[in-house]
Amino acid sequence: MSAGAEDGGRTPERLTALLLDACARSIGAADGRVGGVYLRSRAPGLLRLAVLAGLPGPLFRPWWRLHSDSPFPVADAFRRGVRVLLPDAAETMRRYPQFAAGLPFPFGSLFVPVAGAERTHGVLTVLRPAVADAAELLDGADRMARISQELGAALDRLDAGREEPAVAWEGEPLSVPPPASGRRRQRAGSFAWDPDTDSVTLDEPLRTLLGPAAAPTVALGALTAVMAPGDGHRLSAALRETAAGRPPHLPLYVRTADGSLRLVELWRPQGAPPVGGPVRGSVRDPFAAAVADAAADLLPEGIFCLDRMGTLVYVNPRAAELLGRSRAELLGRPLWEAVPWLDQPAYGDHLRGALLSPEPVRFHVRRPPGTGRRTAPRPFEGDWLVTSLYAGPDFLTGTLRPANRGADVSAKRGAERATPEGETEPEPDDPGPPIASTSPRYRPIVLAVALTEAVTAHQVSAVVFRELQSAFGGRRLALYVLQDRRMHLAWETGFPPGFLAALQDVPLDARLPGVEALTGGRPLFFDSMHDLAAAYPEMPLDATVGARAYLPLIASGRPVGSCILGFDRARGFSAEERSVLTALAGLIAHAMEKARRYESETALARGLQGVLLPRRLPEHPLLETAGRYLPGTQGMEVGGDWYDVVASGDGMALVIGDVQGHGVQAAATMGQLRSAVRAFALGDRSPDEVMNGVNHLLTDLDPGLFASCCYIRLDPATGRARAARAGHPPPLLRHPDGRTGTLDLPGGVVLGVDPHASYPLTEFRIQPGAVLALYTDGLVERPGTDIDEGITALRLALGAAGAPAPRPGSPALAEVADRLIVSARHTADRRDDIALLLAARRPGPGGPR
Repeated sequence: MSAGAEDGGRTPERLTALLLDACARSIGAADGRVGGVYLRSRAPGLLRLAVLAGLPGPLFRPWWRLHSDSPFPVADAFRRGVRVLLPDAAETMRRYPQFAAGLPFPFGSLFVPVAGAERTHGVLTVLRPAVADAAELLDGADRMARISQELGAALDRLDAGREEPAVAWEGEPLSVPPPASGRRRQRAGSFAWDPDTDSVTLDEPLRTLLGPAAAPTVALGALTAVMAPGDGHRLSAALRETAAGRPPHLPLYVRTADGSLRLVELWRPQGAPPVGGPVRGSVRDPFAAAVADAAADLLPEGIFCLDRMGTLVYVNPRAAELLGRSRAELLGRPLWEAVPWLDQPAYGDHLRGALLSPEPVRFHVRRPPGTGRRTAPRPFEGDWLVTSLYAGPDFLTGTLRPANRGADVSAKRGAERATPEGETEPEPDDPGPPIASTSPRYRPIVLAVALTEAVTAHQVSAVVFRELQSAFGGRRLALYVLQDRRMHLAWETGFPPGFLAALQDVPLDARLPGVEALTGGRPLFFDSMHDLAAAYPEMPLDATVGARAYLPLIASGRPVGSCILGFDRARGFSAEERSVLTALAGLIAHAMEKARRYESETALARGLQGVLLPRRLPEHPLLETAGRYLPGTQGMEVGGDWYDVVASGDGMALVIGDVQGHGVQAAATMGQLRSAVRAFALGDRSPDEVMNGVNHLLTDLDPGLFASCCYIRLDPATGRARAARAGHPPPLLRHPDGRTGTLDLPGGVVLGVDPHASYPLTEFRIQPGAVLALYTDGLVERPGTDIDEGITALRLALGAAGAPAPRPGSPALAEVADRLIVSARHTADRRDDIALLLAARRPGPGGPR
């Protein structure tokens, strides 16, 4: 949770109370259904969800942790210190498509930063029903702002006088019910009694039901004293009878100390021995709904009710029968725990939709074989259940009924929903729809978000295959691109080896479905290979009988290529699927066009970078050097990192530098600085004079950029070195005996900031066999970690790399350089460029080797 355990736990308790109060008040202030509080974590840049009210915690797990730089409204509110108001799903999708893709439901949301006097602690979040205009959210946002100001001041007081902030969150969020809507609420909870220890373990809903004094684990006498002070003997006797294998046939009604009625049901867990072992029980607050419950018990449909934490508070006998569990096993337990086969992402998506949206949600679920407990099925009844969810401010009511051959088959055909590949098609007497997944109309959003991180054609193809396979079940994918009026295969997967070789480099006048889909500008769908063979009898076909979809890739009216999606079996394409696939083709086309431009422009940029860096380093009989440069893996722009070795008088000048930013301007500035440093070095200037001269030059040029640099002039014959440093990471020195340390070189500010800056001159000596390492910050900096940790890791790697040749079995200096950047070379998300320069002093003639 938070820090502050050193003061006896008072700080965590106080922090929790403040967060719960602010969250509850914010929900009421903004007329919300769900509320939350994000707090800073001790990990730099990381936000954690501390409190979640109104949603089961596991349903919101993907959003428990967010980076402050992520494209989410919570991160924007925290980083920029502004309120973010999203009135409806359309505005959410326009401004935060990645957030909308994860929660594609019609709701509005408000995000208000919690700011203290010196720093922002976190963000208050409320999800509420959608409104037509953001102006309708202003009053609620103003009320939330006042709550956030009070919370920020209170959190400041918790941090007062501490060296380490106490306001931080490191664990899972506290999931709590939302504030009561005004009507009396039915609640339920469960417990487990161990007769051997006479201890009772209470779940969180039951502790809430019994009051704040209830502990997680209590003795049986303590439970009966709270729950049934006048009827404790009845409850104890019923528990012992149940443990002995004789559970009571009727539920128990007991009264608490304040006179409230409680309904208790007992059962023995599955797998328990015939006699003895634990006993489980559920406790409900029946209040005046007993009549309604009795009426609902008689309905032929399955009826169940969840509170907003996902706990089952009512189940009628028919619902229990359809779910394959007794009512006692269901009541007081979270839905996905009581019915494990409902714990699937698709069903979680529907449950989130029902909890966040005021609209009813209807979908189909498939029961595992043998779930029902009847001896004979009803007419037309199979393994598919039609499920409907209706949300309210306090409860979510659901209905269950078996899919039948009549209305449900008509509805299925009317909606033209196809079974995803890999699912078993229902038999004629069991014609229920397939397992539901995220609605196809959200697939363009999901694909658009996924494609934002793909920049090369290979990356785009991999993303397209992953998303289309999960959405439609296709196991084969081929992407063709148009070049010089011919179709070239760019990517394939799932087809027989060599099968597409005959369809490579085909002209635009070839009679092939992929070509005609592009030239005609419309997709082609074939329900089976038989249909495809009938339409294109001369086309080579593989051995499968599956369906095919040929999608034209057209970006802004320009033909880009074709996409082929193949299936292992025959299937139909509904009208909704056809429209979604057509929309996805447009996104794929734009992504492929962007990737082609990226790859061509990247090749040009890398060529420019190669011209700006030295093609080879000068040689010296007493000095070996090796340089390495790695461009950043994100973005195609050239960078400003460089290294150089220049013969200067009777010595050698070792230079490394880093111009701020990327792009043509950074590269041009880098080229000017490299030329200036070389000119000063060839004039045999001392390092401090070189730094002063380059600083004046950059200040006069005024490019709006600054640069760091380290300049060392080394005499290879004597090992005498003189150095000056301008805001650059310190060099590393590996001594001949293997000791490796950081050179403590006093330095000045970065170049280009202060024309009057001074750069101290430092002298040191390098022994024969020692290795000097100069590097840029891209090699030692990682998001979320301190740069000192990266420098330490590089120092240890340099020490472990071994001394360079000429000792027998020792690595060459170039091999040492490769070892130092091997991990960076395989990092896929490296934003910054890397430059590395190594210099090893060789022993002189007759010297020790």
